[in-house]
Amino acid sequence: MQINPELQLAWDVVEKTGTHLFLTGKAGTGKTTFLQKLKGASPKRMVVVAPTGIAAINAGGVTIHSFFQLPFAPYVPDSTLNTQQHAYKFGREKINIIRSMDMLVIDEVSMVRADLLDAVDAALRRYRNQSKPFGGVQLLMIGDMQQLTPVLKDHDWELLSQYYNTGFFFDSLALKNTEYVTIELKKVYRQSDTHFIHLLNKIRNNEADDAVLSELNKRYIPNFRPNDESEGYIRITTHNYQTQQHNDFRLNALAGQAYSFRAETEGNFPESSYPADISLTLKKGAQIMFIKNDSSMEKRFYNGKIGFVTEVDENSIWVRANDDEHDFQLAIEKWTNSKYSLNPQTKEITEEVEGTFRQYPIRLAWAITIHKSQGLTFERAIIDANNSFAHGQVYVALSRCKTLEGMVLASRLNRSAIICNSTIKEFDHEIEQRSPDGQQLRELQRSYYLDLLSDQFSFHLLEQRLLQVVRIMDEHLYRLYPQLLVRYKEASDTFKTKISKVAETFNTQYSGMVMSTEDYANDPALNSRITAGAHYFRQELEALFSSLLDETRIGTDNKEVKKKFAEA
Repeated sequence: MQINPELQLAWDVVEKTGTHLFLTGKAGTGKTTFLQKLKGASPKRMVVVAPTGIAAINAGGVTIHSFFQLPFAPYVPDSTLNTQQHAYKFGREKINIIRSMDMLVIDEVSMVRADLLDAVDAALRRYRNQSKPFGGVQLLMIGDMQQLTPVLKDHDWELLSQYYNTGFFFDSLALKNTEYVTIELKKVYRQSDTHFIHLLNKIRNNEADDAVLSELNKRYIPNFRPNDESEGYIRITTHNYQTQQHNDFRLNALAGQAYSFRAETEGNFPESSYPADISLTLKKGAQIMFIKNDSSMEKRFYNGKIGFVTEVDENSIWVRANDDEHDFQLAIEKWTNSKYSLNPQTKEITEEVEGTFRQYPIRLAWAITIHKSQGLTFERAIIDANNSFAHGQVYVALSRCKTLEGMVLASRLNRSAIICNSTIKEFDHEIEQRSPDGQQLRELQRSYYLDLLSDQFSFHLLEQRLLQVVRIMDEHLYRLYPQLLVRYKEASDTFKTKISKVAETFNTQYSGMVMSTEDYANDPALNSRITAGAHYFRQELEALFSSLLDETRIGTDNKEVKKKFAEA
């Protein structure tokens, strides 16, 4: 990967260690691009989740609540309430996926509440390793705490405040019990003007003094109207009603007939996850924003690009992207709502399409809310953010613009509009301290290598299954299969001596060699020892189970016993 040092470090942590990573960075530093490259190139079996339906569709994943089947009620740690509300009734396939996962990616983690992350921890522990945070799954958390934060209602906080310092994800009790690392991406790709980047950083860090505000307010132009509508200015507002009113007003002001286009859905596609308007109303001359990358070979538009409608009738829409000379007929695009499944042969986690949503990939775009603008880039924008009401809104709005010259302020920026949460500011100071250096990365890689070896030579689960079979036969099948029960009990005793005890000794041997060898991955003595160990265990397991499994033919009318035996 031809990427900058921070992205390379993030790649090494994700691919070469099992350490939890919080990948953060300013707007436009490549977090989304990193995720897309990771999904395409990583050999690790991963599941991608996000806190909202739209974020999940954009990330190519599913929502946290749907994957883990969580209620929207608060998760109270160590409470009997959780056993009732957070009853993890997973099917066999979901359990197999969870047990096969190498990594859980959480996109837009800034919007994830601490209790939600702890609910995820509880679900993973239940079906994987009870003693390890998040069941031993590696977490990749992607987001920027200076942007949008979680929604926490007062009555929920009354309950949760007894257990959490704040509602932010980094106060998750499970996460605090891990040695997670943080990498901050610093190179900004969206803006190249160092002066504009400096002003944005001052807003981001709550350091906007009079000089910064004065410089930004030079872009305040009262009652601004573009000289040419094709310049494609988009108004960024704080509230939904402002966006709706402005778009409706501008559409009604256009002459000509309005045409509506209704989306088509198939299968399971929740309304809360609709990526476009279910009913899209347009007129000739309407300003639009593309909300998906062009899936055709021409690549004529991308998510966030502004354009306008040149012709429209009941059967077709013709558009022109800004800074383009040619019109083109817009095609309907398809979005998918996926679920994860496990390939029983390869044991790979794959995405399975559960539902589709088809609509023209545009929406009216004379105005857009700050919330919906997150992750987008605009050449020209009119920003009306003086009524901001939440942490990070002003920063998100300003950082959508590629240049200072392309930005117009609809109202003067006052210091009171720049809302900064003191807890997040304190957390930002911890980020540098959690960033791994070269030595720490090498130790994390060594630890991960040991973990992989331990997984390969751990027979604890197999021993548990064997004991479970013996117990079922002893309780329910001893009269029908007395000789077979004797064979299984003998196998259990042999397993303890020839597999479990030998594995403990072998673990001590290879662990010592890994810890004392600099180039452990290429050490001939270590590789020889591992090969010999693998050969030994394979021989012993084949000798122990090959004929025994061939002789195991259980027949019973008791469906409950039959099910238990099959699952064991």
